[in-house]
Amino acid sequence: MTALLSLSAVTKRFGGIAAVSDVTFDVERAEILGLIGPNGAGKTTLLNCVSGVYRLDAGKVSLDGAEISGKPAFQIARLGLGRTFQVVKPFSSMTVRQNTATGAMFGRRGHRTHPKQAMEVADEVLAEVGLARRADNLVTSLTISERKRLEVARALAMRPTLLLLDEVMAGLNHTEVDEALEVIRAVNATGVTIVLIEHVMRVVVGVCHRAVVLHQGKVLAEGKTSDVLEDDRVIEAYLGERYAKAHPRG
Repeated sequence: MTALLSLSAVTKRFGGIAAVSDVTFDVERAEILGLIGPNGAGKTTLLNCVSGVYRLDAGKVSLDGAEISGKPAFQIARLGLGRTFQVVKPFSSMTVRQNTATGAMFGRRGHRTHPKQAMEVADEVLAEVGLARRADNLVTSLTISERKRLEVARALAMRPTLLLLDEVMAGLNHTEVDEALEVIRAVNATGVTIVLIEHVMRVVVGVCHRAVVLHQGKVLAEGKTSDVLEDDRVIEAYLGERYAKAHPRG
């Protein structure tokens, strides 16, 4: 079966410097793949390349067997790709429900809806992420944790087949991380494939079936999450000896 997402020799340069260089890997259907690595490794740049925010300088990206390289972001979104961003920017003059409904109105081809239907989809999605009780509130009243959930809800309202999550756990406390983990598991259980950037190793270990490690814009390691986190190269470049001592190898 064809991988849902396939990257082949993806390269993106800024001013002659390769932020992402010759990145190749596949994401299988219905899996959760962790994209990890040190700050500046090129993780967000790579998601921007996949989602159409940036044009590639070389390489190819395919979604569900069709090449999407070079397509604008809105066209890629309509093909079934939803994503969140590190910096959450909701429409501050709208309610939580209205923000979420925008995803339903402008989402995947064949799943876009009229305003009334979009509100119904929004209510369904807000229940999924635990924000139903906040549906009528303005987004300015939300906590950081709730705003992160809203970002996920808006992407889910597009009814994507592939969801890219960029550090949705950043800034959350222990309890909030646990709650967010449950949301991710529930979304994945519906068949949505997920690629997530995350620095919280508890999250990576807890939900990611596989992991890809980026370092200086290149793939350093790839494979089963437990194996990747025991790789000497990954420990040296990213995790550090402190992590290694706290998690002795079996």
